[in-house]
Amino acid sequence: MKQMLNELHDLMSTINRPLKLMEVCGTHTVEIFRHGIRSIIPDTITLLSGPGCPVCVTSIRDVDAAISIAKRPNTVLVTFGDMMRVPGGKQSLMEARSEGADVRVMYSPMDALKLAQENGLKQIVFFATGFETTSPLIAGTVLAAFQKKVKNFTILSSHKTVPLALKALLDAPDVRVDGFILPGHVSTIIGLAPYEFVAKDYGKPAVVTGFEAGEIIEGILMIVRQIAKGEAKVENAYPTVVRPEGNTRAVAILNDIFEPCDAYWRGIGVLPGTGLKLREKYRESDAEARFHPESTGIAEPELCSCGDILRGVKVPTECPIFGTGCTPDSPVGPCMVSTEGSCSAYYKYGHR
Repeated sequence: MKQMLNELHDLMSTINRPLKLMEVCGTHTVEIFRHGIRSIIPDTITLLSGPGCPVCVTSIRDVDAAISIAKRPNTVLVTFGDMMRVPGGKQSLMEARSEGADVRVMYSPMDALKLAQENGLKQIVFFATGFETTSPLIAGTVLAAFQKKVKNFTILSSHKTVPLALKALLDAPDVRVDGFILPGHVSTIIGLAPYEFVAKDYGKPAVVTGFEAGEIIEGILMIVRQIAKGEAKVENAYPTVVRPEGNTRAVAILNDIFEPCDAYWRGIGVLPGTGLKLREKYRESDAEARFHPESTGIAEPELCSCGDILRGVKVPTECPIFGTGCTPDSPVGPCMVSTEGSCSAYYKYGHR
C-alpha cells in the first residue's frame, strides 16, 4: 500500500490541479472513513459521496405508500431493517408500527413469501428497496410466488438502478466530478459494460473497487493514472469478485421479471429509466396496482441538505442542521438514518 500511496502523491504533483472523485456506494463511504483513507491520500483529492445508499434515495412518497399499505386491515408489511427509521412525510415505519400497523423486519424476501404461504387470510407485502444487488433476489421471489400461485404475496417496488443515475449526475450543471469509484456489490451483478458511457460519452475515468483499504487505494490510484495520461476508461480493480460480464443469470431473471421505469430519487427528483416495475405477466404481484396506496408527496424538510449531499454538491458538514438538529438519534434526513448514509458516516467518524 505504501508504494501505491507514494505513486499517488507523485502523480498528483504532476497533475497540478485538485480532483473530485465520487464513490458510488454507501459501503465505500463507510470504509473510506473507517480506514482513514482521506488522511493518507493527497489533500488535493476530494472524495465525495454519491447516491449509493439505497435507504437514502428511497423517496418520501415511497415510504408513505408503504405506511399506507401497512395500516390496511389484515395486511403485513415486510421490510429490510434499515428502512424502519427512514422519515416519511409525517412518520416512519417504526412509528407506524408503534401505532398498531403490522410491520415486520425480515432479511430475505423469500421469508416474506413463506409468511404469505403460512397466512393465507392476510396480505403480505414486501417493501422492495435497493439497487441491482438486491433486485435479482426479489425478482426470484416474485417468480417463485407466480409458480406456486401464492396470491396473497405482493411487492411494493422502490428499486433503483445505478448507471443511469450517474448519467443524471454528469448531465447536471452544478455537479463537478473528475472520476468515479464504482460500486463493488452492484458491479458483481451488472458487470462493467453498463458504465462504458461514463468514459466514452463524458470522458470520465471509472474504476470498480473492493472494500479493503488497499483495494480502495488501488482504485483511486487507477483513476488518477488515467487522468495523468489524459485517458478515460472503465477498469476493474476487483477482479476476484467482479467479472466483466457480471452475473448473467441474475441479470436474466431481473430482466424477465422487471422492466425499467422512471423513479423518484429522494432529494434528487425523477430520473428517467432508473426504476424497476413488474412486467405485465407478473403484475398481480404489484402492491401498488392492487392497493393504490396513498402518497402525500410532501417535500423534503426545508433545512435538510440530503439531496445536495447525494449529488456530491455538498458534504454533510455543510448542512445547516448536521450534528445539531439532525443526529443519528433524531434524524431529519435519510442520509443520517442508514449506517451507509454519508451523514451517518461523517457523524460517526469524520466530524470529531
